[in-house]
Parts: sequence; structure tokens; C-alpha cells
Amino acid sequence: MTDSTDTGARKAGSLERVTAYLAGHGLADRVIHFDDRSTKTSQLAADAVGCELGQIVKSLVFVADGTPVLALVAGDRRGDAGAIAHEVGATSASFADADTVRSATGFAIGGVSPFDLPAALIVLVDDSLVRFDEVYTAGGTPSSMVRMDRERLLAIAGGRVARISR
Repeated sequence: MTDSTDTGARKAGSLERVTAYLAGHGLADRVIHFDDRSTKTSQLAADAVGCELGQIVKSLVFVADGTPVLALVAGDRRGDAGAIAHEVGATSASFADADTVRSATGFAIGGVSPFDLPAALIVLVDDSLVRFDEVYTAGGTPSSMVRMDRERLLAIAGGRVARISR
């Protein structure tokens, strides 16, 4: 028996949320769900969809001087806290804890999607993603992905492209 506080129920709700959001943009068919595979890490996700590691878009939440920032970083790169702080005019930035990630994005770590985010959330997009025409983002759960062309991702996620990785 599953109640509304069960982790599985929240994950199912997140996948439905992402699918509904993308359906509103005519892109519901881009969601890929794996019944038997995890996509929780960049390598697992790349293996699951059969792409280069860099095509995986990691959704990393940082806190810059108290403000949450979503950094969309290529799977073969690491988010650069100093560069992220600089881009948003903060003195420092660090990884957000799990509670901050959920409150800032509405998603749990391991499934943070760049879609259907709060309007006030700052979104930065790693400039190294320009290497790829097609990328894969999290689909709201640790076992779902979204296949999308890079330009469409930029248009829908609304982020600003910047050098935020190393």
C-alpha cells in the first residue's frame, strides 16, 4: 500500500509533472522512462540512452549568497561554484542540500528536471553543451530522461548560457 508521502508516489508525480509540462509544448513523446534501469548518475544515464557522457545534462542546484541557482552542466564536466557565484554576482556558491533542492525546484536529487520550474529560479546553462545538437535531461525521477535538441532545451528552460563548468 502506498500513501502520498511515499517516495515512489512523489517520483510518479514528478514524472507526470514533467510529461504534462512537455505535452504543453508538444514534446511529451520526448520522455523516456526505464522500468529496470537507473539514470541517477550521468554515466548510468548515458549508458541507458546510449549517448556520449557529455550529452547528459546534469541539473545541479547551488546556493549563491543564499539564493538557489540551477546549473545545467554537461555530464562530462563539473559545476564550478566560483564561476556560478561570479555569474550571479554572489561572493560564493556551494552545493545545495537535499531539502533546498526540493524546495527550490520541486524535484528530489537524482531526478531534477529543468522543466516546470518556479519562475524566480535562476537557471544557468553550461556553455560546453554547444558541442551537442541533441542532449538528455532528467525527467523528474531517477529512472527517466528527456531527449531534446539543445536549442529547444535553451528555449524552454529559459536559462542563460555561461561558462560554469570545469
